[in-house]
Amino acid sequence: MTLWGGRFSARMDEALWNLSESYSFDHVLYAHDIDGSLAHVRGLEAAGLLTREECALLSDTLEAIRGEFDAGTFERHQSDEDIHMAIERRATELAGDVGAKIHTSRSRNDQVATTLRLFTRDALTEIARQTLALIDTLVTVGEKSPQDYLPGYTHLQRAQPVLLSHHLQAHAWSLARDVDRLIDARHRLNVSPLGAGALAGTSLPIQPELTAQLLGFDEPFANSMDAVSDRDFVAESLFDIALLGIHLSRMGEELVLWTTSEFNFATLGDDFTTGSSMLPHKKNSDVAELARGKSGRLVGNLTGLLVMLKGLPLSYNRDLQEDKEPLFDSITQVLLVLAAMKGAYQSMVFHTAAAAEAADDQLLVAIDIAERLVAQGVPFRQAHEVAGGLVGRAVRENRSLAEVVAEDPLLSSHVDLFDRGATLDNRRSPGSSGPVAATGQSLRLQERVASLRARI
Repeated sequence: MTLWGGRFSARMDEALWNLSESYSFDHVLYAHDIDGSLAHVRGLEAAGLLTREECALLSDTLEAIRGEFDAGTFERHQSDEDIHMAIERRATELAGDVGAKIHTSRSRNDQVATTLRLFTRDALTEIARQTLALIDTLVTVGEKSPQDYLPGYTHLQRAQPVLLSHHLQAHAWSLARDVDRLIDARHRLNVSPLGAGALAGTSLPIQPELTAQLLGFDEPFANSMDAVSDRDFVAESLFDIALLGIHLSRMGEELVLWTTSEFNFATLGDDFTTGSSMLPHKKNSDVAELARGKSGRLVGNLTGLLVMLKGLPLSYNRDLQEDKEPLFDSITQVLLVLAAMKGAYQSMVFHTAAAAEAADDQLLVAIDIAERLVAQGVPFRQAHEVAGGLVGRAVRENRSLAEVVAEDPLLSSHVDLFDRGATLDNRRSPGSSGPVAATGQSLRLQERVASLRARI
């Protein structure tokens, strides 16, 4: 069975069939397609195009088909080009001529767009939830070690000491922005295309407002041509997922560095590391490397979709079939990475002593020296010059900065800056990395996460 057989005198060539079929990947849409069809059937009854009995029969038939998919017993027919055709074909087998009415006032163009919006809406919700779960993990890991600290870096050079909790919350804030974007994208896609038909609507008395309401959409489409051709929501979703993937990649890169012998700031659990097929001593942080590597795949999916969309004329074009595989893949991959990174952080053992030793590098006190001078009325640029000169002298003479400062008549009273953890404690401004500012930050993050959960 095809949906257009009356016009053609020859069957589709095998080469075209192999190029055209999408059931092999779009069968994952079955539940959402059935949901859309159930709403459509109720809309047909409301429009007087189906009797109450026909609506009940079709609704029961669609639920029976859902049961076959859920149980894994649905049998694809050789003519089922996609999931939409497969469900309609099966409905006609089960309900006879009444099943053949299911496509009344509907095109695959608005059907596919509706199904994909329903699927994407649910997927974005799940990604947002799993991202919030990772944020919770980062916060929990930081709370378990409230006094632990490490060097913060710029240009991958030691810059200033920061609390571990502060460092992990920096990632949490970027992930919170990702959740915010996902929720916003979900809101923008929540417009029903059902009723737009092939591109110009229908002469039949359907009610797009009703089916939009039944499917939980905020509103029905305003323009039928836009409704069937719009894939902005796929592009936006792929961008949001790609940017989330980039943030996860940055976290992965960091774990790779932290778990090297050279840094030695952390170790991941055996259940989140791998060994070597040749080197018996190896313990590799593959989970972090894969998180880093997957980001390229997510960016590629976004780029591929945008190139496909570029230059398409209105309204529907078969090119749009290429929107699904990159979307499905990005959703699958980012959920895998989120789950794995959550587990990796839960398994992490932070090496407090090694990290603190690196953070207590005396050269990191230079900014505190400059700020002490500023507090005494010295202009910052002059204070910066003085502190830099002391650092240069210590490096040239191969001496500790503390010794050089102790010999300076203007600064000798400030050797307390070199006490263990002192420069971290000096970071007191709102949002900064020291213990004084930590409580306020934690509260703000808790409020932000609670707000995002409420929006979901």
